[in-house]
Amino acid sequence: MTTKLRLPGRPEELTLPALLARNAAEYGALPALSWRTAGDWETLTWSEVRRKVALLASGYAALGVERGDHVLLMMGNRPEHWLSDLALVHLGAVPVTVYGTSAPQQIAHIARHSRARVAVVEGARELARWEPLLADSGVPLERLVVAEAAEAGPHRTYGSLYASGARLHRPEAFEKAWQETRPEDPLTVVYTSGTTGDPKGVRLTHRNILLQTVRLDRNVDLPEHAEHICYLPFAHIAERVLGIYLPLLRAAHVRLCADPTAVSGAVRELHPVQFFGVPRVWEKLAASVRAVLAQLPQEQRQAIEAANDLARARAGHRERGQAVPPALEASYARAKEQVLDPLLGLAGLDRLVWTASATAPMPIDVVRFWAGWGITIMDAWGLTETSGVCTVNSPDAFRLGSVGRPIEGLELRLAEDGEVLTRGATVFDGYLRPDGSVESAADGEGWFPTGDVGRLDEDGFLWLTDRKKELIITSNGKNVSPALVENTVKEHPLIGQALVHGDGRSYLVALLVLDPELAPAWAAARRIEAASLAELAEHPAVRAETARAVEAANARLNRTEQIKRYRLLTEEWGPDTGELTPSLKLRRRVIRDKYGDLIDGLYADSYDAP
Repeated sequence: MTTKLRLPGRPEELTLPALLARNAAEYGALPALSWRTAGDWETLTWSEVRRKVALLASGYAALGVERGDHVLLMMGNRPEHWLSDLALVHLGAVPVTVYGTSAPQQIAHIARHSRARVAVVEGARELARWEPLLADSGVPLERLVVAEAAEAGPHRTYGSLYASGARLHRPEAFEKAWQETRPEDPLTVVYTSGTTGDPKGVRLTHRNILLQTVRLDRNVDLPEHAEHICYLPFAHIAERVLGIYLPLLRAAHVRLCADPTAVSGAVRELHPVQFFGVPRVWEKLAASVRAVLAQLPQEQRQAIEAANDLARARAGHRERGQAVPPALEASYARAKEQVLDPLLGLAGLDRLVWTASATAPMPIDVVRFWAGWGITIMDAWGLTETSGVCTVNSPDAFRLGSVGRPIEGLELRLAEDGEVLTRGATVFDGYLRPDGSVESAADGEGWFPTGDVGRLDEDGFLWLTDRKKELIITSNGKNVSPALVENTVKEHPLIGQALVHGDGRSYLVALLVLDPELAPAWAAARRIEAASLAELAEHPAVRAETARAVEAANARLNRTEQIKRYRLLTEEWGPDTGELTPSLKLRRRVIRDKYGDLIDGLYADSYDAP
């Protein structure tokens, strides 16, 4: 496995451009960035990346971008985005990626709050939301740059900006600019996804990020220069770390996946050694595998289940820090080679060395499912405000269902109400104010309240229960974790998504969404015909099975946590329709507002059970 690459200085004294300079000098011929062009992969080496970054930096400088300026980016995972981010950093400017699903009012808030004069957008879809801001006297935005030249209209194109950079480039000015950058300078501002109000601007420095990447890298043992499939939004701290900053540290190879819905195809093609997915991604992958398994002959399913049992038994020994018995290890090795790997290979998952998740509680049944395939998902936890990861499971120290132990240099403690507090050099120094200053969010001793509630076990592993602001307090004063209840009911294959409600009420109700992949497979296996999910939801067998799913979940929950009434929905929630954040977390307020009448009806005396 990997031998950690030489750093060009102490982590706390470095800036990101120093890593790119090292990569170009020492690993210049290695692939750095690839993306799809007309079906084929186009690739830049590390030396080519640095050359393009230098020319782009000159182009942005000619556009008037100066040190300290915020520049807004709204593009998908495409080379123009990745390269622009680095080019701006080399100028000492501050790239700020905006979620592509942001509503016009959110974009206006970020443009006003960040005081950005320049924004780089993808094409016509984005221009429709950005052009009105140019005429808004309350927004300092002056200029738009458009990646898709054919859709640019009167605006400057990315191509022309790059061409002007190539024409005006002065190597000595480029080198001087990045060498003047200090570790304490801002590297980026990441705006939170706004689940509870206006997005907040989290300012992160070079030092925050460099220390984060070095410490995270020490917890992961990968082949040198491993590939990373980059498909989550760059507006999220997870992909900024995994798709930009860690690859620079590792001189790794980034494969851009512009369409996040196509990631499973990329995995099938590339057979990566590492893969990161938010819980909803792992849930959907598991649902796809389960749907395929349901169609297999019973004899084959039994062989797979036996192999799954061996894999889980082996994972149990490793989880407890015990040596795996030789007989079990040998049986697992045969089962892996003969049963599991051939099936995993069809999905491109047969070469995985490191798999991880973060951003929301991972349902334990999903973790156990993948453990049965020899894939141990290393759940981690962190926030934008902590530069990403705070705690992480590692192959030599993990507890399935926990989010691991603190990374090096980070302290944790629990407040009296169970809220997790943290402090350390990777914790941000404050939220950006409209005047460019920052407002500290830590207390007098440097402890930052994360908003997450959890417990620490005797071995130092953190177990999260919920978000503090999302805890349900019933009318009789009982605290309930909605995520716990939702994940319990989602263990049934029919239920793909769930939202539990009950704040200030005497009992809980739920909105349940049929799984668009597993529900049809479940129905087909029982010879139930339905033209759509809506029709399937009305079928008596599906309604009866949903009732059994809720009943089974309730049997595992205490009385206060039990779902008393529910409604079954058929349209999957997503970022485009507003119910999920771009990182696939529930926007509870949006869902409650959208289905307010339906939720109120679940508390009505006239409620008609489904």
